[in-house]
Amino acid sequence: MVFFREDLSDAEITLKLVRTSEGQPDRNYLPSYCFNICLADGTYLGYCDFRVGHNENTYYGGNIGYTIIEEHRGHHYASKAVKLLLGLAERHGLDYILITCQPDNIASSKTCERAGGELIDTVSILENNEMYQRGRKSVKVYRFTL
Repeated sequence: MVFFREDLSDAEITLKLVRTSEGQPDRNYLPSYCFNICLADGTYLGYCDFRVGHNENTYYGGNIGYTIIEEHRGHHYASKAVKLLLGLAERHGLDYILITCQPDNIASSKTCERAGGELIDTVSILENNEMYQRGRKSVKVYRFTL
């Protein structure tokens, strides 16, 4: 897997590359990136990750995950980070990505919609999936066509 090693930026935020990880086929893990989300002045806002490719894990867990620390929520930083990661997904030749969230997570649903995602389903997670084992029983699945 060839990883792109640069940070990603727009006029307001920068995704600073923290690490890349090779896939673990035996665990059904895809290659991935992890970024810190920061303002242009370096203020830490949270983090995000991007999993390259598609499999059962990304159908239930998504290609992109994000967390914004509480004091910086409400400024749409997660949707801005998603938009930057969509460009990275295109560079990897993907024609779509998925983001999932728990059905009661209104903020994450709004983030997906604001970033251009289309709700395609709410699905029950299979009992043999490790997300189910950690207590997650269902997810909303948003598709982003690239």
